[in-house]
Amino acid sequence: QTGAGNNWAKGHYTEGAELVDSVLDVVRKECEHCDCLQGFQLTHSLGGGTGSGMGTLLISKIREEYPDRIMNTFSVMPSPKVSDTVVEPYNATLSVHQLVENTDETYCIDNEALYDICFRTLKLTTPTYGDLNHLVSATMSGVTTSLRFPGQLNADLRKLLSTWCPSLACTSSCRDSPPSQPAAASSTAALTVPELTQQMFYAKNMMAACDPRHGRYLTVATVFRGPMSMKEVDEQMLAIQNKNTATSWRDPQQCEGGRMASTFIGNSTAIQELFQANLPSSSPMFRRKAFLHWFTGEGMDEMEFTEAESNMNDLVSEYQQYQEATANDGKRHLRMMRRKSMSETN
Repeated sequence: QTGAGNNWAKGHYTEGAELVDSVLDVVRKECEHCDCLQGFQLTHSLGGGTGSGMGTLLISKIREEYPDRIMNTFSVMPSPKVSDTVVEPYNATLSVHQLVENTDETYCIDNEALYDICFRTLKLTTPTYGDLNHLVSATMSGVTTSLRFPGQLNADLRKLLSTWCPSLACTSSCRDSPPSQPAAASSTAALTVPELTQQMFYAKNMMAACDPRHGRYLTVATVFRGPMSMKEVDEQMLAIQNKNTATSWRDPQQCEGGRMASTFIGNSTAIQELFQANLPSSSPMFRRKAFLHWFTGEGMDEMEFTEAESNMNDLVSEYQQYQEATANDGKRHLRMMRRKSMSETN
């Protein structure tokens, strides 16, 4: 099987459409075995044709059939710096358009950030796809820990959904012993809770290539796992809250079992950098209408590109509005604090 040939239209309209019914049959059979179906979780890439085109087609079909169930995706975004396909911006833009319409929670991960973690943090000279996939699986494991293990503040898919304001979220994962790190490079000393908490907020540990220092957090959730007390976690998170501004801080979750590890999930306005990097209009290729015939030849209309790009711009604008609103709130808060301190002095 050759897939969709890095063509979103092939995966969504032609070759993918021929296969989607048989895939849905498998999904139905799995759902019939569930006593209490919460939702669906899909892992896919947005740079190629199959994960983006057929992936979003499958999501829309599942949404039609199970409209009241949570749709959760871990979506790997392409990056201009780590690109092996010239039409990746087209595929990503068309996919994000579908994700905004049909998903409840989307965790954005991108290849550039994954490679940076392998090179700079894990000191791997030639990271393989297995190494990258281990990082993604570690993040997925951390995000879903509270669904699978007992804890004091466990959350299901619907509670996680209530955490996010806009629909897409930037994610990162920080573990005391990264799964793709060679045994020879692993530290023999386990990280403490303060060290884990600090590393969660490092920009270099983010699974999306956007610097959170360039934006503001709308919501933040943390999941701790392993032998630690809730008191330790609460103390560290209180210190972080005093340093950082966020619209909403969710109670940290601490789950039992396994080695000490932590996962940070943040919805930051800085994620707009990732979307802007994949906007086709930022590329001379789109202005010259290069390679568009690959897509229109599969039955697509050029207006679909315009609509998808408009929706991507709307998403960027929405995050920008949140950023400006929270910045103004922060300024008002500072003015109020200054007035309060002056009145106390007088």
